Amino acid sequence: MENYNVFAGAFVDRIGERRKDSAWLADALRSEHCCFVPVWGERCLVGGDPLETVLLSRQHVRAMVDDQELIFLGLFRDRPAFALAIDGKLDAPFRELGEFHDLRFLGSVLPADEANLVAHARALVLWHASQVFCGVCGSSARPGAAGNSRICMHENCRREIFPRVDPAIIVLVTDGERCLLGRQSSWPEGRYSTIAGFVEPGESLEDAVRRETYEETNIHVRDVRYHSSQPWPFPSSLMLGFIAIADSGTIVLNDGELEDAQWFTRKQLRSGFPKLPLSISIARRLVDDWLSKGE
Repeated sequence: MENYNVFAGAFVDRIGERRKDSAWLADALRSEHCCFVPVWGERCLVGGDPLETVLLSRQHVRAMVDDQELIFLGLFRDRPAFALAIDGKLDAPFRELGEFHDLRFLGSVLPADEANLVAHARALVLWHASQVFCGVCGSSARPGAAGNSRICMHENCRREIFPRVDPAIIVLVTDGERCLLGRQSSWPEGRYSTIAGFVEPGESLEDAVRRETYEETNIHVRDVRYHSSQPWPFPSSLMLGFIAIADSGTIVLNDGELEDAQWFTRKQLRSGFPKLPLSISIARRLVDDWLSKGE
């Protein structure tokens, strides 16, 4: 199996051609194989030992499902799968089946395909909650395309709204023997990570890598090379990972976004300081890949 970043991988067959096929969707909902991924607030349901995603049947959720608010995810393990949004202000349901946990925790314990599924479900549920009204005319909006868009209900507008994805670059900068890591003041003590930032309008990914690295650390870079990407649904980012070569070496914290930035050797990183990024993050994979090339 390909070495996917956590939450990534085409494990859900999204079969986009079925999203507006009302007859097929109705049959899917009646199918005994249909399943639902419950999202309570921002958390997903898991149970068992080892933990696995709890997939609910239509019988489990019959009283909770509004067919006009369905969010169709696709086929998961050949089963039609839907996300089920549950108000986080209510008491957690389905306690007899398991517990609801945050996605950052689940990314570290679930199999790759299930982590991909719950990330997909959570991202769409939170997006729908943020798009109750049309951003053009202010009228109410309802799900369209089986929950993969929203439609303004005003007869003179009828704008179709699509889920937002915010592209962000993340880059491991190296001079060969050292890599550049920084930290924000809000992070746990001693934790450092790779340079990252959102792509701005009218900007290429490579230009964003160069700009963010310079703005945060004063380091100019060259030979920007793509590494891999990771959906990061906190709430809606897509992290695009790169490797770049430093063209200068003196660090200056230009924009004040970082509390500190330093050059670290492989020996230092293996010593236990600094603390490295979370194991589920693309930042950690960038660092680990660089460390492995020095063995």
